[in-house]
Amino acid sequence: MTVFHDILFPLDIALKSAGGPERRTEIVSFGSGREERNARWAHSRRRYDAGYGIRTLTALQSVVAFFEERRGRLHGFRWRDRLDQTSNISGEAISPLDQGIGIGIGDGATASFQLMKTYGSSFAPYQRPIAKPVDGSVRIAVAGNEIPSSAFSCDVTTGLVTFASGHIPGAGAAITAGFQFDVPVRFDTDYLEVDLSAFAAGAIPKIPLVEIRI
Repeated sequence: MTVFHDILFPLDIALKSAGGPERRTEIVSFGSGREERNARWAHSRRRYDAGYGIRTLTALQSVVAFFEERRGRLHGFRWRDRLDQTSNISGEAISPLDQGIGIGIGDGATASFQLMKTYGSSFAPYQRPIAKPVDGSVRIAVAGNEIPSSAFSCDVTTGLVTFASGHIPGAGAAITAGFQFDVPVRFDTDYLEVDLSAFAAGAIPKIPLVEIRI
């Protein structure tokens, strides 16, 4: 049975990697030159290459050990995306007003809300579910006022925020959050080809990673 290992890929290597979001779009071209486009995925998927972050033999050995413990592609793990790791898109400090979560508005009865991050604003904003928040980083505000951490809990394995009894948001109250998060990924190969002679000459081994659905 495959499981998710709640462990972070070596941060010093991840911060020097390459990668970004991927989408799957079907395009049908007609004889007239027009085309029809259809999105196959509701959510984008990130891909990364950790090889760019390896500069020493010690770093390479640590990644090989990490790869072996994950059994190649078998088990997922946490990955810190240097470009996109917080609720604040401007790079400023995390604020409990950064992002609306779940449906974004309380109804007086619903106690649990999914962490989300919104991209864009004017035409077709995209809401990305956040499944791997960093423990202790989540801040929540209701109707514009930050609430104490004792008033809610956040499952760091799913990104689900649950309000404690007596603190459930009232009807019409805006619910917002600020947080840091990781991306759930797995290795996208069962074979790491390491050429030490090439590595010594400056070549970088490819270590592909792909985001997984949780």
